[in-house]
Amino acid sequence: MTGPELCVGAVVVRDGDILLIRRASPPGRGRWSLPGGRVQAGESLAEAARRELEEETGLAGEVGKAVGWTELIGRRRHYVVVDFWVSVPPGATPTAGTDATDAAWAGLDDLENWDVVDGLIQFLTDHQVIV
Repeated sequence: MTGPELCVGAVVVRDGDILLIRRASPPGRGRWSLPGGRVQAGESLAEAARRELEEETGLAGEVGKAVGWTELIGRRRHYVVVDFWVSVPPGATPTAGTDATDAAWAGLDDLENWDVVDGLIQFLTDHQVIV
C-alpha cells in the first residue's frame, strides 16, 4: 500500500439534483460518484476541485466551503478526500471528460436507484447534503 494520497471532490447541487460522473478508472470504475480526483503538487485544494470539475464535466465552477472529508482505505491505496461545495452557472449541462464516461444530474431523493460508489450516500447524509 502506498501512503495516503490527498484528493478533492466537488459537491454541486442545483434544484434538488446533484452532479455525478460515471468513473472511467478505479476505484469505482463504472459507478457514479462526485467529480474529483488527486491534488497535484503546488495546487491548492480549491484549485484542484475546480480543475477536476472542469476536466470531468466540462463545467466551470466556483469553489466554496468544505462539505467534509472522508478516507478510502483499500488493499492497495489510501485516499484522504476533502469535498467542497461548488456552484456552476444556471442551466449548465455537463459533458463527460477525462476519467468520466458519463456525467449527469441525479435527484438527491433518487440516489438509491443509481449505482453510486460505496459510502457516497452515507457521506452526503452525514454532512446534510441529503436531508
